[in-house]
Amino acid sequence: MSRLPIRHRLLLLVVLAVGAGLAALILGFNLLLARNLATDADRLARTRALAELSVVAVRHGRVAVVEAPDDLAPDSPVWVFSHGRAVESPSTARQIMLAARRLAAHAPVFANVPGADTRLYATPVVASGKRYGAVVAAVSLKPYQQTRDTALFASLGLGAAVLVLVALAARWLLRSSLRPVARMTRLADEWSERDLDRRLAVAGPRDELTELAATLDGLLDRLAASLRREQRFSAEISHELRTPLSRVIAETELTLRRERTPVEYRKALELILRSAKQLAGTIDTLVAAARHESGGARGTSDAFAVAQAAAEAGSGLAAQRGLDIRVDRPERAMRLGVDGELAERVLQPIVENACRYGRTSVEISIDRRNGEIVYRVSDDGPGVGPAEQEQIFEPGWRGHSGRLNGDGAGLGLALARRLARSVTGDVTATTTAPTGTFFVRLPAA
Repeated sequence: MSRLPIRHRLLLLVVLAVGAGLAALILGFNLLLARNLATDADRLARTRALAELSVVAVRHGRVAVVEAPDDLAPDSPVWVFSHGRAVESPSTARQIMLAARRLAAHAPVFANVPGADTRLYATPVVASGKRYGAVVAAVSLKPYQQTRDTALFASLGLGAAVLVLVALAARWLLRSSLRPVARMTRLADEWSERDLDRRLAVAGPRDELTELAATLDGLLDRLAASLRREQRFSAEISHELRTPLSRVIAETELTLRRERTPVEYRKALELILRSAKQLAGTIDTLVAAARHESGGARGTSDAFAVAQAAAEAGSGLAAQRGLDIRVDRPERAMRLGVDGELAERVLQPIVENACRYGRTSVEISIDRRNGEIVYRVSDDGPGVGPAEQEQIFEPGWRGHSGRLNGDGAGLGLALARRLARSVTGDVTATTTAPTGTFFVRLPAA
């Protein structure tokens, strides 16, 4: 039975349950009917015997039949016995006659005549406290037997018809009810990572099946989001690590082509080290973004300390270009709703970008707006043009100034925005040429 489809199993259970119920009802009905018919037969036999008893009398120590009005005369086989001798005896089968004679000696009593479908009842004839004889009345059981047989076959036929109707109705109901399940199964079987937007979307009244479909759609949404994150993570890993790896490989191959001076080796190693650090930072940022997009736990941190750490990370580049980095301390302490390491990874590429393109100074200010901590990073560089306001956040894309500068791989801003958005924040740029201004928004604690 376990190998049958659930629809067939449910149908079988319904048919068995209804069949058992109908069998119990039919059995109970026929037993009750048989009992009532037997009671009616006994009542009729007693009534006939008592009617006959009313027209007999004891005279001179013997039972005699007295003339009575016609409406008291019994119209069925009745025997009157006086001291064991039949005073009145109808014309019946010898078997019934002998049974009536035997029964008269034991009155009052009921008895069936074997093989004759007859019910007998004997009542004594008593006068002055002395028994003189008996009256025995007979009732044919054939009409009652016919009634029982008719009721039995009719109830069996009705039960069979009801069972067939219930089976057909249950089959239709189960098929129509489980049709959405079959559709959901088919759609789920067809679902794959190449069709992430396919959903069950079961229409119809609000019931358990539509709630199940809605729950499964929610699960598919989460699975699709997870798969998209994995696909994006893989794509970004392959895209964003290509430039630093190519730089390391190219510099290593160039260095190994011929013997170099110690100074040249040192410069090559320094370039490889910078590229390796960029690779490590990129991998750490991507892993942190994936972890937080998957619902990783968030801590808290001091907003000013994060800005100072980002400024310190960019101080080396600022020193090379002769820039001054200034962090404006807010009037009161502000807490971020993310851990300090994550906030630094978001803010550091923005500060380094400002140090790369600024002319003389970079300024970082902190403010709180609408439940968010807003970092304003500005420099006195060429700024961001209106056409590049969103393009600079695309992986591998560098603005006009960046292409002229020739430094960087076009990854920092894209990773900063990606990581900020993973914690419901954002990174935006304003078109304020000839100065550059970026805003970093992160949730406040």
